[in-house]
Amino acid sequence: MASLAWLLIPLFAAIGAAIWGSWAARDRTQGDISELAGYARFREAMDKSDRARQKEKAHSGSDAV
Repeated sequence: MASLAWLLIPLFAAIGAAIWGSWAARDRTQGDISELAGYARFREAMDKSDRARQKEKAHSGSDAV
């Protein structure tokens, strides 16, 4: 019976490795597309705020001497 227990350890390890391998090799293209779209929205928002900040700075009159 003890030898059977020792044989079960590699069996469970092989099953765990197969599960992990299938999880690691999954198709992740959908996640990449949504993350890239989110990054594009972030860049647009930062660009808009940067333009607004430059416009405020140009019209603030604080630089006039």
